[in-house]
Amino acid sequence: MRIVCIGGGPAGLYFALLMKKLHPAHEIKVVERNRPYDTFGWGVVFSDATMVSMLQWDRDSAEEIRQSFNHWDDIEVLFKGTRQRTSGHGFVGIGRKKLLNILQRRCEALGVDLVFETEADSDLDFPDADLVIASDGVNSRIRNRYAEVFQPDMVTRPNRFIWLGTNKLFDAFTFDFRRTDHGWFQAHIYKFDENTSTFIVETTEEAYQAHGLGDMEQDASIAFCENLFADVLDGASLMTNARHLRGSAWLNFHRLICGTWSHFNGQSHVVLMGDAAHTAHFAIGSGTKLAIDDAIELANQFNKAGHGAQSISAVLKTYEDIRRVDVARIQNAARNAMEWFEVVGARYADTFEPEQFMYSMLTRSQRISHENLRLRDKTWLEGYEHWFARQAGLTVTENERCLPPMFTPYTVRGTTLANRIVVSPMAMYSATDGILDDFHMVHLGARALGGAGLVFAEMTCVSPDARITPGCLGLWEESQLAGWQRFVDFTHGHSDAKVGIQLGHAGRKGATKRAWDGIDQPLEEGGWPLISASTLPYLPGSAVPKAMDRADMDRVLADFVRSTELAARTGADWLELHCAHGYLLSSFLSPLTNIRDDAYGGSHENRARFPLDVFKAVRAVWPADKPISVRLSCHDWTEGGNTADDAAIFARMFKEAGADVIDCSSGQVSKAEKPVYGRLFQTPFSDRIRNEVGIPTIAVGAISEADHANSIISAGRADLCAVARPHLADAAWVLHEAAKIGLKSVDWPRQYQSAKSQYEANLDRASAGK
Repeated sequence: MRIVCIGGGPAGLYFALLMKKLHPAHEIKVVERNRPYDTFGWGVVFSDATMVSMLQWDRDSAEEIRQSFNHWDDIEVLFKGTRQRTSGHGFVGIGRKKLLNILQRRCEALGVDLVFETEADSDLDFPDADLVIASDGVNSRIRNRYAEVFQPDMVTRPNRFIWLGTNKLFDAFTFDFRRTDHGWFQAHIYKFDENTSTFIVETTEEAYQAHGLGDMEQDASIAFCENLFADVLDGASLMTNARHLRGSAWLNFHRLICGTWSHFNGQSHVVLMGDAAHTAHFAIGSGTKLAIDDAIELANQFNKAGHGAQSISAVLKTYEDIRRVDVARIQNAARNAMEWFEVVGARYADTFEPEQFMYSMLTRSQRISHENLRLRDKTWLEGYEHWFARQAGLTVTENERCLPPMFTPYTVRGTTLANRIVVSPMAMYSATDGILDDFHMVHLGARALGGAGLVFAEMTCVSPDARITPGCLGLWEESQLAGWQRFVDFTHGHSDAKVGIQLGHAGRKGATKRAWDGIDQPLEEGGWPLISASTLPYLPGSAVPKAMDRADMDRVLADFVRSTELAARTGADWLELHCAHGYLLSSFLSPLTNIRDDAYGGSHENRARFPLDVFKAVRAVWPADKPISVRLSCHDWTEGGNTADDAAIFARMFKEAGADVIDCSSGQVSKAEKPVYGRLFQTPFSDRIRNEVGIPTIAVGAISEADHANSIISAGRADLCAVARPHLADAAWVLHEAAKIGLKSVDWPRQYQSAKSQYEANLDRASAGK
């Protein structure tokens, strides 16, 4: 094949050398605008894993890189006068110029044609090429030429940063956080050769403007940074290699995602690679890794399918399918890390103690978890667990393992939970006339015995016409009290768990069949009239609800008050008001379901008016020493719907009205929703509301193991974790997760004690491979 790589960065050079090595008959040319062995940049970072992969694919270049790089395991954080360090992280740093020079020499040795000082304006400049690699960076001319094909989605992020260097050498990947009168600045610092360290300074747009950095020339900006970070620089100066840029040289990061990566231009196949296809924020240092991995995977697919031109179409499709998954994973992690730095001042730096701040920073991408930190640096993590346990009021012995965060107690008002795990409300559709019966006793009682700190029944309806289905639980009349009191008495008498009741009204999502008979499908007989904020049905075939008038509001508010009074008589410990998932109160909050033009529609204040009226009435009759939480849909995942910004506004309103906790869910407001799933994908909503609004939160969604819960709680992203489906699969989920992480101090019910040691022994044998 005839291959042209446009752009002589890591992606283009590494692909060229791999393909020439794998199949020397290829005619490969790399076209680069810079002069030979002349490039720019400070240091680049990639992981030990990338280095291992490079050794497998081309040992000659990898060995030279390995001899030239700076390797470190430690991360050090300077914050509020403290210096904290943890180890075991495994990074590689090398000068960008040094890396490219090594790859250039290797290409030349293999016979790749390197063409320097040449601007390639178009892929059409190479009509004889079978394959054109567009590795010409984030501002790729090739990608922009075919924008309608590649569908680039470029987003400019709000923070400002300046990329500098210093001759002071750092022996750890160092993060230095400095508070000014106008906000926080942070420096990302790492050594990349025997003489130099990269020194990136980052801040918010507000702090950047307030300090007048946009009006400064580069020298003044550099002097500002030298003064701000004087303590860590120890008299060393900062250097720039961006003299070609006008003004102060502060930049914004551009996040890039492309809809497709390849195109046939009529004569050649064109494929994007590296920053031309995708970008990843420097907060996790993966841009070079992604470029190298792109090159490896494309070469790998040609090696599998054959190196002839007839393989190109199939190879490019497979390459994109495989790489898109890994790139999305890295970009998600980079987005999490990037957003952490964008809000570090508003959300963490002012309020967190240094210990929790360090933990939050280490886990900012959500790729590094609690148990992963234990593998990296057991001593540091156990020290943090001791610190967290003391903050929770426990007495700890320094040289003994203490309870990890999810197992520490938590107190709200006069209620103390034995641990931080909540059995999330989950509809069972198994009640008759709303009565909690033997099924619910066994179902909920088993979860209480299973070790959770708080057990919620499913959404409990405040009237017969508030039900989702005829099988939903209710608490609207005296006859329903006995079942609830029986469950509460059992739970209090046989476990350490507390009982929560979630009150709600189905609104426009009511009068439907039980899930297994047709979820969300309207009842064919025995239904009831529906009410909602507006006359908008949930599904095209759903009944059209009545838009509530004042009389409807008065009746529903009275229903919630009556149910709250009954709930108090059950002896339950916790009440939750359901304002999520498109049910009645949620329908007022979302603009997708509220199109009213009166005092209950339009602005945030108007849309929240009726839900807040209900909350205040409920709070007034619920015992003052017992907490009330509010469940919110923190994102509608539908264009025109509520986002996390709106959720924060509503959370603040409920906080001011007296809510103790916000239960942070999302979605289920519109069937048109398109959630962005991922690891712990709803936790960022909890994180934001807890740390910006300043109210305790419950995190929900895709929390399926102790490692998840410990990571969330340790980092201060939530105070409690609600676990749903894993509790359906395993009533003793909490006890089993304790055993899986080797925590033997958590008690089992005395009736089950004989099984505890056997269960733990079986886990020990399995981990030992016996």
